[in-house]
Amino acid sequence: MKNEDILAVLKALSNETRLNILCWLREPEKMNENLPNVIKEEFPGGVCVGSIQEKSGLAQSVISSYLSSMQKAGLLESRRYGQWTYYRRNEEAITAFLEGFAAGLQAKK
Repeated sequence: MKNEDILAVLKALSNETRLNILCWLREPEKMNENLPNVIKEEFPGGVCVGSIQEKSGLAQSVISSYLSSMQKAGLLESRRYGQWTYYRRNEEAITAFLEGFAAGLQAKK
């Protein structure tokens, strides 16, 4: 992972609410009450923006901006179904970030 990619992730996570969102999405089943079957089948782990907004207590426009920045950094994936947008963690990108960040900070022996 390039340094600029690592910096983009660090910037995305430098806000407490954005970091909380990433943590909340580790357990999407705790945030989904009446998830449509199509989401369960085609986009497992997806959580509606409204559920994230409700949990955060912030305005929908703020949460949408946060989610967009996290998606641009590669931390989240999204799908639109009808009028609703669902987000989930991008586990491959999160793992790549963690490995790249750790490797970049470790002293060479």
